[in-house]
Amino acid sequence: MAGKKSTSKAGSYWGPAGGWGSMRSVAEIMKREKVGPEAIRELTRQNKPKGFACTSCAWPKPADHHPAEFCEEGAKATAWELTSLRTTPEFFQKHTLTQLREWRDYDLEQQGRLTHPLRYDAATDKYVACDWGEAFDAIGASLKALDPKSVVFYASGRASLETSYMWALMARMYGNQNLPDSSNMCHESTSVGLKAAIGVPVGTTRLEDFEQCDAIFFFGQNVGSNSPRMLHDLRSARHRGCEIIVFNPLKERGLERFTDPQNPVEMATLTETRIATQYHQVRAGGDIAAMTGLAKFLVEWDDAAKAVGDTPVLDHEFIAQHTHDFDVFADHVRAADWTAIEAESGLTREALEQAARVYARSKAVLGIYGMGLTQHVKGVDNVRMVVNLLLMRGNIGRPGAGPTPVRGHSNVQGQRTVGITEKTELAPVDKLKELYGFDPPTEKGLDTVEACRGVIDGSVKAVIGLGGNFLRAVPETGLMEDAWPKLDVSVQIATKLNRNHLFAGRVTYLLPCLGRIEEDVQASGPQVVTVEDSTSCIHGSRGKAKPASPHLLSEPAIVAAIAKRICPPNDRVDWDTWVADYGRVRDAIEATYPDKFANFNQRLFEPGGFWKGNKASERIWETESGKAEFLVPSELSATGFLDKAGRYRLMTLRSNDQFNTTIYGYYDRFRGVNGTRDVLFMNSEDIAAEGLHEGQVVTLVSDAEDNHVRRREGLVVTPYSIPRGCLGAYYPECNVLMPVEHHAEESHVPAAKSVPVRFAR
Repeated sequence: MAGKKSTSKAGSYWGPAGGWGSMRSVAEIMKREKVGPEAIRELTRQNKPKGFACTSCAWPKPADHHPAEFCEEGAKATAWELTSLRTTPEFFQKHTLTQLREWRDYDLEQQGRLTHPLRYDAATDKYVACDWGEAFDAIGASLKALDPKSVVFYASGRASLETSYMWALMARMYGNQNLPDSSNMCHESTSVGLKAAIGVPVGTTRLEDFEQCDAIFFFGQNVGSNSPRMLHDLRSARHRGCEIIVFNPLKERGLERFTDPQNPVEMATLTETRIATQYHQVRAGGDIAAMTGLAKFLVEWDDAAKAVGDTPVLDHEFIAQHTHDFDVFADHVRAADWTAIEAESGLTREALEQAARVYARSKAVLGIYGMGLTQHVKGVDNVRMVVNLLLMRGNIGRPGAGPTPVRGHSNVQGQRTVGITEKTELAPVDKLKELYGFDPPTEKGLDTVEACRGVIDGSVKAVIGLGGNFLRAVPETGLMEDAWPKLDVSVQIATKLNRNHLFAGRVTYLLPCLGRIEEDVQASGPQVVTVEDSTSCIHGSRGKAKPASPHLLSEPAIVAAIAKRICPPNDRVDWDTWVADYGRVRDAIEATYPDKFANFNQRLFEPGGFWKGNKASERIWETESGKAEFLVPSELSATGFLDKAGRYRLMTLRSNDQFNTTIYGYYDRFRGVNGTRDVLFMNSEDIAAEGLHEGQVVTLVSDAEDNHVRRREGLVVTPYSIPRGCLGAYYPECNVLMPVEHHAEESHVPAAKSVPVRFAR
């Protein structure tokens, strides 16, 4: 029953990633979502040319695709969108928002697709159906009454390039750059760190680099749960002898073993591919120390080789021609203390030497990483250390080598490309003025952390959400939920009900939209949208499924309707024409970014996508010095706080039965957890030292030194392979323990991978 917690069950799962476990999981969600034959048809089109781009992760879509180019998580996302379940106005007549706040995240979304536009009625504490015109008029009148600087336009990473371009233009024409998005919550540390180091804010590699690398160094990314299609590329790399060196606090099954569900022989014989050739369980926040140890070995080995005239370990020709400040960095790692490196990384000198030897003998190395690096106080330094390591042997700008950040949501990188940013230096301000004849704002806008501050202190008066579950995804859950009802305006564009929708402002509307997999017919006929993957390739996406309701509008149509009511009249921006034909939006994108989107409409369905280009991959460094920068980290720990008695480093984690804040179910198969998310993963020695026992229910409290009480009760102690001093618990349920000010320096990414906590006594 909705709102009740299931009985906890934690155990072990010995199977590989993929395999029969994946097949059973997909079959189960298809049954639970009550999908019809249409869903099976759509799966055959997923991530293929002239098909649709998966709505979950941003892993590249290969030109030479598999028969089934979807993974377990992608199939769940498709079933979730094509569910036959519906959340109608009648549902809301039975439940107040206050009552629904007691429901679990899963139960809210499991009611199915939203079918009608809804208005919040404060007198009854319920949503009631309304017509679109009423909604748009009320939203427009309410926003025009506010100071534009007090309004936030949040975008989740699912929105297409077309919608994202319109969204960013609308905000700037309205009068602000308050454009936080999913990148603020995950990979902004990448955007800041890579931009400073190599002159571009994104990775330099493409899918074909997996066919040419000799080694892959993998940091803080759970491929089995977050981007399982990558497992095919890792498997192929391993089969040709590529070594994969993993640094991750938890043992994640996808980085250990994989059975290809599309290989009949492997499935019949239960054959597995070993993925990691070395697996180093670094402490949460210990990656800077680990990479410093690797670099120290390389520099000292090179020094020794130079002293006796042996072959150099480092690529001195590349360093001299293409980099700046190597000597400063080399002196830094020479001076680094091994005792401190071992203590902070949690790894032995011998283990780091073993990894360094692989790097030293490999001609082409990929540096893959995820939010295990970016979501720390020193997350930007983490990213820069990956770059430092790659630069030492010329591993940027040649085949099979380079930084490879793994983005989460399917178009989160693309949104930044077409203007969703709070930073003026990243926005095409001059081009927008030239094309549309208005003066775009140049004052920096609000990012996610700043938007949260504004909601809490009352300076933000309205939040307009383009998808996502902002209130659930951000830190400081308690204060944010308390403050949200004080907003003058809350508007959420969504496909399903989520917790954010249960906290209403004074004027609140819930606007249901078409999903990406559904057919989008406008005045010129069926429409195509586009997305950008993690490797900067652009893909067309064509929905063909029957819409969940005849009352749904597309995201571009909703954005245009709001824009027409809040933006000054402008003869150069014909919102109606753009909605009638999304090709006209792509023309506008091409005009704004001609270097990235030349012949945009003619290249929509190039197999493998078309590449927007990357200067650093050509060894052209758009940095202040004109070279790639060696940047010295400020300290060995990425946590931003000191260790002390009773303080633990909490990592918030995702289950393999969820994507971001969407909970597909309560079976975290790879970790052996079934029926609950109220789990606290602990090292067995820490359990004994704390006088606890397996299955004990405990409370964690924030150990941030700000005198604010934050508690998470009801967590079940569960022994797990995790470094001492570190804890793991599920996101977003444990966001309540994370202060809004606990974020990455420079990038403001919430530091969810090392939160200071202790046990309540």
